[in-house]
Amino acid sequence: MPEHFIPPHGGYENLLSFQKARIVFDGTVRFCERFVDKRSRTTDQMVQAARSGKQNILEGSRASGTSKETEIKLTNVARASLEELLEDYRDFIRLRGIEEWPKDHSHTLRLRQLNRTPNANYDTFKKGIEHPDPAIAANVMIGLIKLTNYLLDQQLRQLEEAFVKEGGLRERMTRARLAERAKQNRP
Repeated sequence: MPEHFIPPHGGYENLLSFQKARIVFDGTVRFCERFVDKRSRTTDQMVQAARSGKQNILEGSRASGTSKETEIKLTNVARASLEELLEDYRDFIRLRGIEEWPKDHSHTLRLRQLNRTPNANYDTFKKGIEHPDPAIAANVMIGLIKLTNYLLDQQLRQLEEAFVKEGGLRERMTRARLAERAKQNRP
C-alpha cells in the first residue's frame, strides 16, 4: 500500500488556541452588546477581529493536510487579528481613564488560575466577562486575548519547526511516489 502523503489534519477543536479564541469571540460579542454603541464601526471591527482570530485558526488547521504554508499564514492572520482586537480593548479602557491590570494584580492572578482550568470554556470566565463594571470586563478580555496570542505564538514556532523537519506537501508527495516506485521495482 502506498505511503499516505496527506497527513491527518483538522482537529482544530482540540487546539487550546482555538478554544481560547472561541471564548474571546463570544466574550467580545457580549462585551460590545453591553458597552459599545451597536451602530458604531468599532462594534463591527471588534466582532470581526475576534471572529477572524477564531475562524483563521480553524481554516489553517483544516488546510494543514495539503498546505503547511497556508496553515502558517492563516495562523499568523489569526494572531494579527487578535492583536488588533487587543488594541481595541486597550483603546476602550484608555479613553475612559481605566488602567490595564498589571501582571501582579489580584484579578490578573485569578484569571491566570482560571486559565489553568482543564476544559475551560466561556462559563469558566463568564463572571468576569459579563461583569457590570466595564473596567473588569475589558481587563478580563485583555487577559484572555493576551493568553490566546501567547498560544498562537507558540503554535507558530511549532509549525515552523515541523515544516523545517518534515517539509511540505510536494516533498511528501515525492517521497510517497519514490517509495511506491521502489516497491514496484523489487524482484
